[in-house]
Amino acid sequence: MKEKAYTLNDQKWRMIGIPLLGLTIAIMVNFDEFLKLSQLFFISVLFSTLLTLTFWEGNRFIIIRMRRAFPEYGQTGRRVIGQAVLAVAYVFLISLLLDELYYKPVYHISGLGMGFRISIVPTVIVYLVYEAVYFFDSWKMNVRKTEALTRENVQSQLEVLKNQLDPHFLFNSMNTLAALIDDENTAAQDYLERLSDVYRYVLVSRNKNTVLLSEEIAFVDAYVYLNKIRFRDNLQVEKLLSNTALSSHVTPLSLQMLIENAIKHNIASRENPLKIVIREDGEYLVVENNISEKTILEKSTRVGLQNIINRYNLLTNKEVEIIRSKEQFTVKIPLLGQLVE
Repeated sequence: MKEKAYTLNDQKWRMIGIPLLGLTIAIMVNFDEFLKLSQLFFISVLFSTLLTLTFWEGNRFIIIRMRRAFPEYGQTGRRVIGQAVLAVAYVFLISLLLDELYYKPVYHISGLGMGFRISIVPTVIVYLVYEAVYFFDSWKMNVRKTEALTRENVQSQLEVLKNQLDPHFLFNSMNTLAALIDDENTAAQDYLERLSDVYRYVLVSRNKNTVLLSEEIAFVDAYVYLNKIRFRDNLQVEKLLSNTALSSHVTPLSLQMLIENAIKHNIASRENPLKIVIREDGEYLVVENNISEKTILEKSTRVGLQNIINRYNLLTNKEVEIIRSKEQFTVKIPLLGQLVE
């Protein structure tokens, strides 16, 4: 899915700001003529307004491009530096053009220095206004996203851990059970150890917005191990991931939810084994499985795709993609950089 292109809703600002800034610059540069209200002053106002229009629209184009390239609140530094470099280059080129087309032919002088000094004034004003408004709006949006993400995580915790026993009691019970299992019964010991790993990860990650993919994969391995005791080779999970992908971040428990949904809705038998593949695709993590739907579905916990979609909507502009064909069900979730918890 394509991301929405960033646009500026600033028509009123431009209609008022361009003529006002043009008039202000004309007064500053030709104050004596302004006091006389001479014809030269009005020509200066027209020229300053056209000049302001040129720089306003050009810098506005740069602002839009930089915000599309660096839209996140945490990318403010890179966005501002990029805008500054492009703005100075743009002002210099326009000033050089004015020097060749206006100052030299009309005044028979090189006005590059004068033109650059005059041109930088509307440029700085435009950038200060646009960036201040954008920074404040981004800050407010970031606060709202954080609050919404907190609510979403709380809802997820309530659903996943609704009937959770006291953690200390449960871990103590597991330790007691481990002591009761015969040392030679390694299968039971391994199962209990993996069950403890799964429960521990849920407790540790439940208050985080993102976790390393490598950590999520380790959790998934333990979760798949528990299910393979039940399904054996009828459940097959393949992972095709690079070290770069493993160092990226995902929302906690997202992979487990996708695997759980695949197991819940599909048959896993010797004749129709359930095959799940976890792989990377550019900036996305792909989880896909073959479709062999059950005639009677298991009871849903109501924690699944919509929960994942909602959480990613709060963390990134990239959308979760769901693709269903006749034989394959695929979910693509964005790989994230490290976010502030």
